[in-house]
Amino acid sequence: QLQLVESGGGLAQPGGSLRLSCAFSGFTLEYYDIGWFRQAPGKEREGVMCMTRDGGPTNYGDSVKGRFTISRDNAKKLVYLQMNSLKPEDTAVYSCAAIHRKSGLCSLGVGGYRYWGQGTQVTVSS
Repeated sequence: QLQLVESGGGLAQPGGSLRLSCAFSGFTLEYYDIGWFRQAPGKEREGVMCMTRDGGPTNYGDSVKGRFTISRDNAKKLVYLQMNSLKPEDTAVYSCAAIHRKSGLCSLGVGGYRYWGQGTQVTVSS
């Protein structure tokens, strides 16, 4: 059974860093596009960053440009979201998602993914 489980959330101070992990099971990670999304209270879920299958290009939202990076370890079936220079507006529930796709760049749209994790809370506050 295909599963995604996030970890690494918590409380960080403004300007600080956190690294989120997404552990995958039940499928071959390198064949899937992976996305990180977040949802703040009262707001719609938004795409943060994504990585195209098999080590392909990444894509990111303007709000995290230059601050967040995405990486994957196919052997360990892990995808990471490194978040630096955190801001209070980064506070949200962060979720990872996956989709098996054969062509094209990974998507930052919620509708572009089939499999989702439960999410992990990230709070940025002093």
